[in-house]
Amino acid sequence: MKKMKLSVLLAMFALVIGVLAACGGNAGGNESEGDTSGNSGGGEASETSIVVAGSSAMQPLVAAAAEQYKGENADADIQVQAGGSGAGLSQVQEGSIQIGNSDVFAEEKEGIDAGTLVDHQVAVVGMTAAINPNAGVDDLTKQQLIDIFTGKVTNWSEVGGEDQEITLVNRPDSSGTRDTFVKYALDGETPAEGVTEDSSNTVKQIVADTDGAIGYLALSYFDDDTIVKSKIDGVEATNETIGSGDFPIWAYQHSYTNGEPEGLAKEFLDYMLSDEVQTTIVPDQGYVPMTEMKVERDAEGNITEK
Repeated sequence: MKKMKLSVLLAMFALVIGVLAACGGNAGGNESEGDTSGNSGGGEASETSIVVAGSSAMQPLVAAAAEQYKGENADADIQVQAGGSGAGLSQVQEGSIQIGNSDVFAEEKEGIDAGTLVDHQVAVVGMTAAINPNAGVDDLTKQQLIDIFTGKVTNWSEVGGEDQEITLVNRPDSSGTRDTFVKYALDGETPAEGVTEDSSNTVKQIVADTDGAIGYLALSYFDDDTIVKSKIDGVEATNETIGSGDFPIWAYQHSYTNGEPEGLAKEFLDYMLSDEVQTTIVPDQGYVPMTEMKVERDAEGNITEK
């Protein structure tokens, strides 16, 4: 009887030891599996969660596409943030986000290793000067634009407008919108000191509220009559003039991933390039679909016909 009790106790002890060992093994296994999210760029993403950040010029487009995608895929969690092209490129390079949006090629940003990133061009954005309506100007030559932003012209009366002092509203150095505007509107000239704002929305608000103010914005922000969308050398910024190359201030909307995208990141980028998005959301939000571009531009700014 005593022998039977002892054998039972030994069996129970062995069972407990086995359970504890199994639990310890599972804990270690779970920890090692935490890095396999199925999304390039790691971060805290899961199969159903990604963070997209960067260019504020791209934010309206990506946010609209993300909302529609989430409406069709209830489990998807796509967080869309701004912060500027430089921030988007830096964050996707370091792996803290899954998609980094940029108005410029990664090769154009100092400190970015473009060789590790994969470029997905999802649309084209046009940009132009945004002018307060009380300035009395809606068309500027490129030279006038350069003279205004470099401080050579300081009153709107000098370019055919009202007798008002000009207030410059710029974006910071990290902004892809600034890079694009400086490169293609100002021919590389450095803007004079003025108000500097991180957000395109804030730039729009300041220009709308400040007599004599001028800034620059993506066309998607000219959605009401609070600011004037300036023509350049008599050419209005439209999908047609941008697609043909007649209007000079435009950039690709790049969505970069750190390596080839996987999981939700890949599915969402495929969705961005689908006919469903390119024929509806892209033009509705004020961008040019990739299919409408009759010219293409490389990182050095060289334009060739397709």
